[in-house]
Amino acid sequence: MQPPGADLVVVRHGEIGTKSQHVSAKMERQLRENLDAMLADRGVDATIEQRRFRLLVHTDDPEGATAAAADTFGVVSASPATRVEPTIEAICDGLRTTACEHYDGGAFAVSARRAGTESAHPFSSTDIERDGGSAVWEAAEAAGVDPEVDLDDPDTEFFVDCREDEAFLFLEKRSGPGGLPLGTQDPVVALMSGGIDSPVAAWELMKRGSPVIPLYVALGDYGGVDNQARALSTTETLAEYAPDRDLRLRIAPGGDAIASIADTVEVGRMLVVRRFMFQVAAAVAEDRGAVGIVTGESIGQKSSQTTANLAVTSAAVDVPVHRPLLTVDKTDITQRAGAIGTFHESTIAAGCERLAPEYPETRARLGDIEDREPDDLAERARAVADRLEVVDDSATGDTAEGETA
Repeated sequence: MQPPGADLVVVRHGEIGTKSQHVSAKMERQLRENLDAMLADRGVDATIEQRRFRLLVHTDDPEGATAAAADTFGVVSASPATRVEPTIEAICDGLRTTACEHYDGGAFAVSARRAGTESAHPFSSTDIERDGGSAVWEAAEAAGVDPEVDLDDPDTEFFVDCREDEAFLFLEKRSGPGGLPLGTQDPVVALMSGGIDSPVAAWELMKRGSPVIPLYVALGDYGGVDNQARALSTTETLAEYAPDRDLRLRIAPGGDAIASIADTVEVGRMLVVRRFMFQVAAAVAEDRGAVGIVTGESIGQKSSQTTANLAVTSAAVDVPVHRPLLTVDKTDITQRAGAIGTFHESTIAAGCERLAPEYPETRARLGDIEDREPDDLAERARAVADRLEVVDDSATGDTAEGETA
């Protein structure tokens, strides 16, 4: 919802401001670059002005700019706003105009913040709220509306952000993802199963500033086109949050190795498969300069994800294995998938269920699993990583042999 004459968006970040001056300045520049890329990708004509602890997006499309900002990692909130002079008179005039257009009854409140030296304004934030509330009340009565004030739970809230040289009026604070700007951390390889969990886990790492390299380990006869298609689809959704990053899906042809494991390993089979996937991902991380792996695993969600078994699979690689969903309930993961847009394409039953033995191992010991897995498992993982295919055309799912970027 926009106030009359809105021609800019106030974009706020949070955690960046807790960093040292040098680090926060660097992160603010990265946030500005990311937001600029998001605006360009969505066809929003805008210019970005960097201010302390916030960005101002000047645009004729404040709704489009607000939506873009609300999907940009590092943004806490965004508000389409109009700018007025930092005086009580100008602020009250702006509130009257806004009330005439947007307030048609119910409870309202005026929430104000004032920043700057005391000499800059002969009034306080409380003065703004009191006088501004009176201005809204008078405008409502003049329009034949019966006004009501509720400072705790208003139906309509009028916001005022008064600075030394200007004041901003707005009607909403649209929440962003928060976190840190993408690109302020080193990249990790994201194992994409195509299920509900893995894209959410990848999104969580992106939210903390880490670019991801999406990787799908093809299961051959134990997978299928549905598995790969949903991995591709969810990866394309993640790419919408990072239009200036390379989030093409990498496909590792692991079918032969998976078939060999299925033929030779019964007890602990799923753990051997997971260790193989981790080794493929670690090889890709080494090739691409990534510093870890991210998976969608959650304690106890599957037999391979007990605390004992997670220790066994993690031991397959030397790089860190990040599990941002480790203690998150499935219902909460599903809700997050819906919120970020990856749920719909993640709900086809997984073909990898054919791999599961009749009696899965839930408390494996590392030495036992190492004894059962093929001696050349690491070599096979390296060979599979060397044959990586990169999806070049997101519309068709076409792939090209060999890593190209």
